Amino acid sequence: MSPTPTGRLFGNDLVLTRTFRAPIDDVWASITESERTARWFGPWQGDAAPGNTIKVQMAQEEGRPWMDVTIDACEPPARLVLSAVDDHGSWNLELALTESAGVTELRFTHHLTGQETVGEVGPGWEYYLDLLVAARNGEPAVSFDDYYPSMKEHFESQR
Repeated sequence: MSPTPTGRLFGNDLVLTRTFRAPIDDVWASITESERTARWFGPWQGDAAPGNTIKVQMAQEEGRPWMDVTIDACEPPARLVLSAVDDHGSWNLELALTESAGVTELRFTHHLTGQETVGEVGPGWEYYLDLLVAARNGEPAVSFDDYYPSMKEHFESQR
């Protein structure tokens, strides 16, 4: 059974959320500490500070390539803004965390430069965020084949 897509398009902002029964500091560590990002996205190397560029390994992608990612803003444990440019386009990402009553919400926003690729990008972020959930819960990794192309229409219909 394929997972249900949750992402929504607001203008050129693709927004996805996930909730965790965990303190905000623990979820922050899952999205910022290399040994923890390695569990769902990929490890990173470098001096992680605002204005700096780090190297991030795309561990789930074919060939496990490394890419340069700039840290545009880092406000622990609530907000991380990243940007990168690669062969597939510009990646302007914002991760915002809020906690209430022991539950932390991650609001992930990809600021798109246009809506043309949302049918491919949306399922990809659903996949990665569900990998984060699985890693945090100690569950087996999800398969990208369950996300694409089955979720493509959900995202394209919002354009």
